[in-house]
Amino acid sequence: MKTRIFVILFLALFTFQCKVKYSLNGASIPIEAKTVSVDFFKNNSTLAGPNISQKFTEKLRDVVSTQTNLALMKQNGDLLFEGTIADYNVAPVAIQSTDQAALNRLTITVTVKYTNKFDITKNFDQSFTRFADYSSSKNLSSVEDELLTEINRQLTEDIFNKAFNNW
Repeated sequence: MKTRIFVILFLALFTFQCKVKYSLNGASIPIEAKTVSVDFFKNNSTLAGPNISQKFTEKLRDVVSTQTNLALMKQNGDLLFEGTIADYNVAPVAIQSTDQAALNRLTITVTVKYTNKFDITKNFDQSFTRFADYSSSKNLSSVEDELLTEINRQLTEDIFNKAFNNW
């Protein structure tokens, strides 16, 4: 009798636990989800160059496809990321006694709407902001690609963690 109860409880727990699929990196994804779509993130900032949207969108697609086993679709995925590059700003930081900045800071903000067709409690519409500093003796155009790579890595990590790790 005790064995029978134990087996029933074990099966009930096992069935309950199978509602969420886990990937190798600890991300929790609904078991029903098989596909994901990442729409093109349009550049709505006034200062960013024309390639920022493409670089960010591709980085987010890469992160989602390499860190999950979801199939990447152009549209109508079970999970959907969409949004815009909302702000691209360069400002001086670390002002020295000569009233000149030792560093400049590139800050990028993206707005992201995440839709989960199977669990609407996971949906969000949120802004994410990250920055990288560079020497004021350098021209932005000479370091921009490197800065974008780092900022996009940080932004996509934040977005991935919010969507799949509840951070």
